[in-house]
Amino acid sequence: MMEDEEVEKVVMAYLEKKGFKQTQLAFQEEQSKSSSSNASETNPDVSKHLLSFSESDNAPALYQDGYSKLRSWTYSSLDLYKHELLRVLYPVFIHCFMELVAMGHTQEARTFFSSYREDHEMMHLRDLQKLEGILSPSHLEEMEFAHSLRQSKVNIKICQYSYELLVQYLQKTPQSKKILGIINEHINCQVSPGQPSSISDESEVVTLIGSSQDTAKQINEKEIHWGLLEYSLEERLEKAGGMMPESEKGDGETKESGFEESKKKSADGGKQGASVKKLKKDKVVGATGKSARSETNTVSTALRVKAELTLPVVPTEVEDSILEDLRNRVRLGSMALPSVCFYTFINTHNGLNCSSISHDGSLVAGGFSDSSLKVWDMAKIGQQGRAAAMHGGNETTPTEQLVGTDDGKRAYTLFQGHAGPVYSATFSPLGDFILSSSSDSTIRLWSTKLNANLVCYKGHNYPVWDVQFSPVGHYFASSSHDRTARIWSMDRIQPLRIMAGHLSDVDCVQWHANCNYIATGSSDKTVRLWDVQSGECVRIFIGHRSMILSLAMSPDGRYMASGDEDGTIMMWDLSSGRCVTPLTGHTSCVWTLDFSGEGSLLASGSADCTVKLWDVTASTKIPRTEENKAGSTNRLRSLKTLPTKSTPVYSLRFSRRNLLFASGVFSKGA
Repeated sequence: MMEDEEVEKVVMAYLEKKGFKQTQLAFQEEQSKSSSSNASETNPDVSKHLLSFSESDNAPALYQDGYSKLRSWTYSSLDLYKHELLRVLYPVFIHCFMELVAMGHTQEARTFFSSYREDHEMMHLRDLQKLEGILSPSHLEEMEFAHSLRQSKVNIKICQYSYELLVQYLQKTPQSKKILGIINEHINCQVSPGQPSSISDESEVVTLIGSSQDTAKQINEKEIHWGLLEYSLEERLEKAGGMMPESEKGDGETKESGFEESKKKSADGGKQGASVKKLKKDKVVGATGKSARSETNTVSTALRVKAELTLPVVPTEVEDSILEDLRNRVRLGSMALPSVCFYTFINTHNGLNCSSISHDGSLVAGGFSDSSLKVWDMAKIGQQGRAAAMHGGNETTPTEQLVGTDDGKRAYTLFQGHAGPVYSATFSPLGDFILSSSSDSTIRLWSTKLNANLVCYKGHNYPVWDVQFSPVGHYFASSSHDRTARIWSMDRIQPLRIMAGHLSDVDCVQWHANCNYIATGSSDKTVRLWDVQSGECVRIFIGHRSMILSLAMSPDGRYMASGDEDGTIMMWDLSSGRCVTPLTGHTSCVWTLDFSGEGSLLASGSADCTVKLWDVTASTKIPRTEENKAGSTNRLRSLKTLPTKSTPVYSLRFSRRNLLFASGVFSKGA
């Protein structure tokens, strides 16, 4: 009977709203007759349909009032709990907006969005810019980001008392029916006992996860073996007697530095007009060699594990050359910063997409929008410059020598074969091969000795954003717009493994030092670690607020650094899956990261035209107890910032002797 009365009210309200006066009078007359005879009873299905119709008609007001009251209540809460309760507002806000759009109330959804967007702009600006483009229910399905939000749950860390306060409020407030539904369907509250967590832990407290609530937690409990490979060259070197005497080490350093001492420019008159300017940005060697040596070598103390892949055999002469480099490695630390050699591309006319530097810094590659790959040999550029200088030419002679021909050859080697822009390039550890990936969805293997394309690897269905050789060569990993990463070997044209699980593009990929794992960074704001042998995801790292653009693994295999679009870098402990420390300082995209040879320093290169050096050992030595204290701000120490004039930094590479190479393209507007 109660339901019938509600149905009558709904029908009357609808007729009045639409202005159907005669129908309204007829309906009232009908109702008075039926109530006197008490004969008619509304069909249950019809009444249910009418009530749901009325509810959807009033939806904008219900969502608006519900969110507005929740917001007011949250902001007026006690300071002790306020910062935790505020975490609920953002996911509720975006889901209210998307629900309104899904129901077809587009205009009301736009008004709701613009009324409250300011509350969330500081923390979630990029997400809001994407959601702003949703103008119809079909957009919710078509837009990948909105679709994944609606299909997934958001994890929110909250203490027991804050959680009870929230539930109590929602149950007591009549207008909060819709909000309670959203929280129930789209939010997973991770309730912890005791006092509210510290605000310093804010990066991890609101995170988008897959549809399964505990997926990330379960995955991060899997066992991983982060140690280094048995019988590695470094281990053999230590057993054989370790590093060379200080005097000999000094010679090694001089020899390495001599290579980058001469400053040269190269310009090319071809279509791209790309050229490379090689100059030393900074040289800071610590007060004494002894102070640098006092830094502990983390690599020597690392655990040892067996290789899961069949590793290629390294020729004896190559092994000797690597051992020689390792003996002459300069030990870096907070008191002994590296020498830096910077290669600047000029006259690229916005055509350069990526650059890569070989392990010894002798070769530099650039991937271009016109689908070409170009490789410069630094030794040849040096010879050309010296030859021109020996002829006693004036100031312009060296440039003329480069722009012109050298026995009919260009200043660079041109590799053509791709059918779309080249997005990534990587040199093999020995520098004899180079891989490139492109928007044409292929990866190509080139020989730097034969200057020819050897293989074209097809497997991805969409543009391939990144490709990386493994530390031992032969194997390589790629990442793509198709949301997968793949493992390949040079001798097979099909991938050996496909890693699927990311919710969006896989933007970057990096090998672990022991070759048993690869890490992938994605536009879904997570980093995943995958087991190469099984193809399983063994870690999910959650905490970034924008897409991940760069990754680096520490030489001891224990830590990983990831850089994102907002300029934040995070240092992760692979065994626990937790963020050890965030690194803040860059003001734009972090495009490249690399650890020094012994793992004591991290170098980062950014679109803000700087290279930053960070002290790794200081942050990772902080005891666990201190790290977990409320309010402790465990920040990595920035040792030095090296600004370029106007050159965003595309790539960084520490050589085996610990000279830091960097490259970027001169950009007037940067």
